[in-house]
Amino acid sequence: MKADDSIKVDVTDDVDFVAYYERASGRLVVDPEQAKVEFGEVMASRLKLSPDGLKVLWPQPADDPNDPQNWTDFRKTVHLIIITMSAVVPDFDSGIGIASIFGLAQTYDTTSGVINDLTSNWSIFLLGWGGIFWVMLMRRYGRLPVLFWSQLFAFAFLIGTTLAPNLATFAGMRCLTAFFGTCPQGLYVVTDIFPFHLQARKLNIWTSGFVLSPYLSPFVFGFLVARVSWRWAYAIGCIYSAIVLFLIVFFMEETMYDRHLASKPLQISTGLRYRFKTLIGVTGYKMAKYRPRWPEVLLASLDVVWRPQFFFIVLFEALVFGFSIGVNTTNVVFMGSPPPVGFGFSQYAIAGAYATPIVAVLLGEIIGRYINEFIMDLHIRKNGGFFEAESRLWTCYLAMPLYICGFLTLGAGIQNLSEAALIMGWGIAIVAITLNTVAVYAYCNDCFPRRAGEVSALLNLTRALGGFAVAYFQVPWATKSGGLMVFGVEAAQVISLDTLEESDGCYRLVIAMFFIAVPMTQLKGSYFRARYAL
Repeated sequence: MKADDSIKVDVTDDVDFVAYYERASGRLVVDPEQAKVEFGEVMASRLKLSPDGLKVLWPQPADDPNDPQNWTDFRKTVHLIIITMSAVVPDFDSGIGIASIFGLAQTYDTTSGVINDLTSNWSIFLLGWGGIFWVMLMRRYGRLPVLFWSQLFAFAFLIGTTLAPNLATFAGMRCLTAFFGTCPQGLYVVTDIFPFHLQARKLNIWTSGFVLSPYLSPFVFGFLVARVSWRWAYAIGCIYSAIVLFLIVFFMEETMYDRHLASKPLQISTGLRYRFKTLIGVTGYKMAKYRPRWPEVLLASLDVVWRPQFFFIVLFEALVFGFSIGVNTTNVVFMGSPPPVGFGFSQYAIAGAYATPIVAVLLGEIIGRYINEFIMDLHIRKNGGFFEAESRLWTCYLAMPLYICGFLTLGAGIQNLSEAALIMGWGIAIVAITLNTVAVYAYCNDCFPRRAGEVSALLNLTRALGGFAVAYFQVPWATKSGGLMVFGVEAAQVISLDTLEESDGCYRLVIAMFFIAVPMTQLKGSYFRARYAL
């Protein structure tokens, strides 16, 4: 036989496609022709493909109609809508306090700064830690019962917030509402029901929901609290939470599917009794014995956070998203305070200004939908039919110039009291944050397909912690040094290694998270994923 003769060998041994998907950790064969090379003709012929036949489905749907990957498009869309509406709840409820900040200060005979420090900031803090707790229960007992009970208690505490007779009660109820309301980790549900190649598009919708939510309530209720008590705003928030709870009870189904079990210990039924047991957690409790044990569940988040393919990117996202949280809690102070600190807007003008980030999030969703899919398809073609997770991060290169432009324009607008600059800068920054957040969530999910919940909870925690402290220092700092200095420094922290001088001090910023995190992860990501895989 000649040396250059090619030898083709069919791989006839069974391939565990479930294990392949989970162990691939960010590198998947997507092209059906390349799958024949990877698995052999025989095994590749068993792979299920997308309806157009151009992509291999990951995870591979089971031969079971109860597998959520096999659900109809309508059924999947209903669940995406419900989980997106649920994701709106925690930040939407938190944002009601922003719209009501001056009314709350008047009712409880204090200042808007005290309301921010005592209630807004600590509720943001608990929004982050709540996700870590609820994901543990979701992984052990299923998505539906944990979502139901957490939203029920969040609804009850929101009613308590509405009726709170004093500031201490109000602060306690608002913080508990945040802790229980932050449960909807939609990354779990999206990965449960949608195949890999559609997940970024669906994540774009889900992330748009929670990015939009903190701006929606100040916009909607700002007009309301200008005419009536802030308690009406919280009462309407209760109505929204009740609607979401209704949808969960009557239309949401369990999306957790135990692919590792050769046979299902509990046969899935469509009866009302089975549905009730699944909703309240009886079915999940019985299934828990077949799922990861408590030691693994408790340590799962720690097992992810230290890995370099996750750690650097999540620090980057913490700064990017964290400053947007800080801007949301302090912009209302800038807009409502009289000159020279702020714009002296009326309550109606403040409410109208919050239309800016809402429009910006919608623009970010539209742009991100097409950009992410274009980058994915282009990378697969250029990479011989394989997808690698690091390609998701190319979107960050589009987001970051917009981020710099937006924050610097916003800072200049606040410093010079320019309404046009305020609106334009705020909008551009939120578009950038929306694009960047989707890219980071998609990348981290691709790297850890078995840890979708932990990834979602850790990203939620880091972005909450990133914005937790901003409201404490942003208004005094801007009053002293000017908005351009403040927002310029915040942009510099995310973008570059920089040193900014002020007349009475030196602010040395050495974070450089964008240039450190994104290019390094793209260059070394495949090594990190192989060396530090779960």
